Amino acid sequence: MEAPLYPDPPCDPSTPADGQTAFWVGPRHLAGDDGRLYDVVADTLGGLGWTSLTIVRGRQEPDEADEDRQVLRSTVLHISPDALRWAQWSLADEPVSLGDLPIAWQISAREDASSPIATWSAYFTPEVPGEAVADFLVTLDARNQPAEPLVAPELVLNAVSRHNWFRDIDRPHMGAADPTFASHISLGEVPSLIQDGDPRALTEGVDDAGQAGWQAWAEPVLGAPCFWVASFGASVPHDLVAAFAASLSSTAPVLRRVLPAATKERLVRVPAS
Repeated sequence: MEAPLYPDPPCDPSTPADGQTAFWVGPRHLAGDDGRLYDVVADTLGGLGWTSLTIVRGRQEPDEADEDRQVLRSTVLHISPDALRWAQWSLADEPVSLGDLPIAWQISAREDASSPIATWSAYFTPEVPGEAVADFLVTLDARNQPAEPLVAPELVLNAVSRHNWFRDIDRPHMGAADPTFASHISLGEVPSLIQDGDPRALTEGVDDAGQAGWQAWAEPVLGAPCFWVASFGASVPHDLVAAFAASLSSTAPVLRRVLPAATKERLVRVPAS
């Protein structure tokens, strides 16, 4: 059973005591990332025992001071203990876009550690609620075979339907939206940049069984830029997407100090103290 909308606030030692007012807010899918998408996910991975590495590529001229070096790209890579799954945070000095938004987290998995190629990847932009990405990773970490496919798309739709999202009237087995139609999840053609280890994903159409991938996005104002986007390759197991979808659509409130301008007026909020 989920928490009511206005619970007694739990102690949150990870929250900075900076005097900023904290709120319990909902709905979660419009609550943003609180400016802490990296911290929330990295803390989750640290708790799971994943190792983190910082990778910096840049250019430095002879006799140039370290602080003057030109950084071309910085990433933080988190690797699971069995090296079969990893999560990469890419900083904004060389962004790759998804739905006109920069990708923040790329999460991947492979069948065995001897292969350098990911079997599948999933991508998340800023403002995706960190709780949903964290729940996706916890489920991934618990999987014995992270790249073993599970073709059960109903898991994803059932996850959001339990939280009163409506199925697409024209494609009830392939999509759903929240009651205000601000956020959506759909099984369909993946963007061209999405990496997938199944070669059929490069040659077969979206109507071929098993080759469509899940896409989720928030568009609070019809026709306006997306608030956030998440994209899953065709080979991402559906139980992992279902874990993300269940968390994203959850009616349990989340603690926020930074209320996003794009959705602030749509949020129900109560001071946490």
